[in-house]
Amino acid sequence: MSAEEDSAPRKRGRPTMAERAQRLDDVLDAAIRLFSERGLAQVSVDEIAAAARVTKRTIYAHLGDRTDVFLASVERLRDRTVPAPVAGESLEELSIRIVEALHSDEAIGLHRLMVVEARAFPALARRFYDEGPEAYIRALAGLVPGADPGTATALFSLLLGEPHRRRLLGLIPAPDAATAAEHARAALHSLGLAPSTR
Repeated sequence: MSAEEDSAPRKRGRPTMAERAQRLDDVLDAAIRLFSERGLAQVSVDEIAAAARVTKRTIYAHLGDRTDVFLASVERLRDRTVPAPVAGESLEELSIRIVEALHSDEAIGLHRLMVVEARAFPALARRFYDEGPEAYIRALAGLVPGADPGTATALFSLLLGEPHRRRLLGLIPAPDAATAAEHARAALHSLGLAPSTR
């Protein structure tokens, strides 16, 4: 988006559904950026509204307060990664998508933020876990043999692994598609879940 487009005022009148969805995405993108830079408690809804070029009323009407905006960001990432079950999707395909999503700059920013804010916002930390990691584990459990939650939890841990820790510390960049696929396949192989090559 050019600086000219970015500074252009929004059109007046009732927005279309696509425009409303784009505005909410703009709010979440602005919020993630501000939260990552300054922390949850230091960012106001007014600042998020200004950065997203929407009214504060729009944020409260569609998302809620600052913590609701944060959780909506977590939910958006999850929904993009593990949407409604896709017929015929393999465990390998889901695993690769999880690696790509959770090692992304967006997810790393949200994770760092929650680690910093967890003590001050324990209820938010619980919801973050339920809406994030727990949801990914449930999605994996639906595809692992026997729908075993223990295996799904182990797989989720491996899909993060040391590369995720290095991402959190800013030591490595987000993986490209080939690296993410290799990481996911290695995790599946270590648990004996790799697809047969026969």
